[in-house]
Amino acid sequence: MLPFLLIFPIAQITPPPAAPPPQEIVQQQQVRPLPGNLDSVPVFNSNSPEKVLKEGILLSTFPSEGKKVSTAHLNFPFKGRFDVFAHHVAQAPTPEDLRSLYLGIILHNPGKQPVTVNILQAASYLSQPDAPFAELPSKSENILGTIFAGPGDRVMYDVLRGQRQDTFPPQIIIPPGESRMLMNAPIPVNGLTPPLNGRSTLMRLWSNDTVYAASLAMFAPKNPDGSEREPTLEEWQNLLNNGDLSGPRDKVPTPLEETNKPIIYGRVAGVAQGTEWKALLIDDPKTQHLTIPSSGQAFSYALSALNRGTLGTSQIQSAPMLVRYPDTAYRAHGNYTVQYSLTLPLYNNTQNPQTVMVSMQTPIKEDQLTKAGLRFLNPPAPQVLFRGSVRVRYKDDQGLPQTQYLHLVQKRGQQGEPLVLLNMKAGERRLVEVDFLYPPDATPPQVLTVQTMNNVGSTSLVK
Repeated sequence: MLPFLLIFPIAQITPPPAAPPPQEIVQQQQVRPLPGNLDSVPVFNSNSPEKVLKEGILLSTFPSEGKKVSTAHLNFPFKGRFDVFAHHVAQAPTPEDLRSLYLGIILHNPGKQPVTVNILQAASYLSQPDAPFAELPSKSENILGTIFAGPGDRVMYDVLRGQRQDTFPPQIIIPPGESRMLMNAPIPVNGLTPPLNGRSTLMRLWSNDTVYAASLAMFAPKNPDGSEREPTLEEWQNLLNNGDLSGPRDKVPTPLEETNKPIIYGRVAGVAQGTEWKALLIDDPKTQHLTIPSSGQAFSYALSALNRGTLGTSQIQSAPMLVRYPDTAYRAHGNYTVQYSLTLPLYNNTQNPQTVMVSMQTPIKEDQLTKAGLRFLNPPAPQVLFRGSVRVRYKDDQGLPQTQYLHLVQKRGQQGEPLVLLNMKAGERRLVEVDFLYPPDATPPQVLTVQTMNNVGSTSLVK
């Protein structure tokens, strides 16, 4: 007799339901080009190669005479106001090679008189341990500057506050015909998992006469006992005179006139023109005020608009390059470190009180608006496109002056939270000022939006 068998059905494992695709929200409104323009201050912009595995020259504006590799030197002198920006990542070339990569920035006086270089503001931070990337709320009060995600984010806050780190002297005096190190700082990877680290630096400078500048990458030399030491001025000068461009090289950018293929913007290595964009946002030059939108409506101004991302304004805000290496970006797309200083003299021209909201938003990138307005996603996509601090100055509803520092984190398609909410009386005028430095690791474009709430206390912008 056959044994009795118990047969159990095989359990069917039902996969969890897929998350519904994000809902697209169209904010039907006008998008305006940003008034004003970039200033003419040159920016030494060292951001390519971003990941440095081979020591060498990152960016040199020295003349090519007397240099072993003439094509590595762009021959651009600085005098008066200029900025120095450097943003690079070090990764261990092999699992065993955990030497620190040093970033050196050198200034040279070619003249016959001493040159004084004043360091007006300056900050430099590492990813680890100074400013690790972290998950943060979409809006945080940041008056103390303790909220940041990434070294670029933290550097921009310091410079926005007008600070100079103690590691930088107030000035450097360079004797005639000599060079001095503006910065000589490590990017350590030993003890990190993975062995990867980055450093962001921004300096606002003023020189009373001509100087040349270079940024260089060198693995830490060793002491006799095997410990690391920082490179000497002579070692940096030898690398400058005899070295080649650092590597590996980044992706070659797409020529801007080639509009029929996907665009590679490339990374910047050269001198860009423009460090601040001041804008007075008004109806027209005759009125000198900005009339708030009708109830339930909004308008926006493009921020950091760029090739193929003008949001229907046809305005390209990216700083032009005065000199550049031929395999690097044609413009400073994204305007890293550029300060946007925006003034909004708001005016309620109606006979009724109005609640007005000023916000920063990250709509879906478009060149021409396909749906007569800005497109957003609910929920936003996972990619973080902006993280940085914004300063807002205004008078509150009691007439008291307020200054707030707000840290924002915005993902692709995120509508953003209010920077300021104003209850404006009939006929009232209220001045709002918004300032921020466009942070490294952010992705343009963004917009500054002015919205008037409808009568029930919420906007009727979602279509």
